[in-house]
Amino acid sequence: MDWLLVGLGNPGPEYARTRHNAGFMVLDRFLAARSAPRPVAAYGGAWTVVDLAGRRAGCLKPLTYMNRSGEAVARALAGCRLGPEALVVVHDDLDLALGQLRLRPRGGAGGHRGVESVIAVLGTDAFSRLRVGIGRPPDGVDPVEYVLAPFAPGELALAEAALDRAAEAVDTLVSQGVEAAMNRYNPWPPSDGSAPT
Repeated sequence: MDWLLVGLGNPGPEYARTRHNAGFMVLDRFLAARSAPRPVAAYGGAWTVVDLAGRRAGCLKPLTYMNRSGEAVARALAGCRLGPEALVVVHDDLDLALGQLRLRPRGGAGGHRGVESVIAVLGTDAFSRLRVGIGRPPDGVDPVEYVLAPFAPGELALAEAALDRAAEAVDTLVSQGVEAAMNRYNPWPPSDGSAPT
C-alpha cells in the first residue's frame, strides 16, 4: 500500500448529506470516478482499495463517529504498514469560505474534533489534510447545529462543485505530490470558474 486516504464524517443516514460529512462526500466522489469496488468493513470503518497508475491507495471512512476518528485511522495505518507521511485526511472547515479548498502537508486541528482525534491518537500532526470550506454559520446559529445540517438550497451548486474539485485535488496529490496539488487547488477563487469571483 502506498497511501491511506481518509474522509472524515459521521455514520448513519441522518448525517449523510450534512456539512460535517464533506470528507465522506469527497471520498465517495474520488472512488466513484474509479468505479471502485464496494467498501467492506475494516479498521473500524468502510474500507476500499484502489489502484492509481501502479500505486495502491487504501480509502477509509471511519465509522467511529467524528471525535473518535483517530482510532480507525491508526488501525488502518498499522494494518497497511504506513507512516503518517502517507496519510491524507479530508474534512470540512468552518473557517474557509463555502467552496474554498486548502491543502497542507501538516498543521493543527483548527478546532475540528475529527482532526483533533487523529492528531491525538497518532501523536503527530505531520500528515496531509485537505480542508473543504463550508463557511461560517449565520449570526445566532449554533456552529454545532450548522455543521450537522445539510447545505442550504442556495449553497448546493457551489458545494457540489467544491466537492468535485476536492476529489480532483486528492487525485493530484497522490499522483503528483502535495506541492503540485497545493499550487493548483489552494488559490481562491479558482480560475476554472467553479466559484464566484
